[in-house]
Amino acid sequence: MSTARTLATAARVLRQLGHDPRSIALMIFVPCVMLFLLRFVFDGSPQTFDSIGASLLGIFPLITMFLVTSIATLRERTSGTLERLLAMPLGKADLIAGYALAFGLVAVVQSLLATGLALWGLGLDITGSARLLLLVALLDALLGTALGLFVSAFAASEFQAVQFMPAVIFPQLLLCGLFTAREKMQPALEAISDALPMSYAVDAMNEVLRHSAVTGDFLRDILVVAACALLVLALGAATLRRRTA
Repeated sequence: MSTARTLATAARVLRQLGHDPRSIALMIFVPCVMLFLLRFVFDGSPQTFDSIGASLLGIFPLITMFLVTSIATLRERTSGTLERLLAMPLGKADLIAGYALAFGLVAVVQSLLATGLALWGLGLDITGSARLLLLVALLDALLGTALGLFVSAFAASEFQAVQFMPAVIFPQLLLCGLFTAREKMQPALEAISDALPMSYAVDAMNEVLRHSAVTGDFLRDILVVAACALLVLALGAATLRRRTA
């Protein structure tokens, strides 16, 4: 793995994104729009917005980064760009790391805007530090990027890439504890929930929401999310194909 090749790949991806304003809008502004709508859905019950707003601050970036990354990576393969790149002295790890870096930079901007809007624009009331909230939002966006890179290897078209969302994202959304506490679920569902990274992302957001100090549970949660992102990136590099069959 070469740092120069990774940086060159990241720069190329960012240049391509610069010519695709719709993807930029989807990644950066859609989570902000969703939070804005959510705030006014619960306009008469600000406590409800406080209780779920922090969780969704992590979930929205994860979903948007998953969707855009999976489609963008698949487009590289179906257009033949990926095959030409891998014919050069560019390894799979360089390519995946470059994509992760490029989309990670976008995720930083996305997380900054969404967190700033939630806290200072929409009045999200948290007990913990805004920096910790931003950290979790960023890790969630990076996890979404990693998942998108991974599943793109198994899709033959952009339509199939979108179809992976119900299979990969929706079960995590239902079992992450957003709708009901995980300890109140059936034992089998709780066990599945314990194995899903989005559950720890939501738990970390809730720790920031409720506690002023960094807790042991918070550290565990962010370490699990970060480890899952790195693991999925490694799997993405291992399963990356030059072209779509």
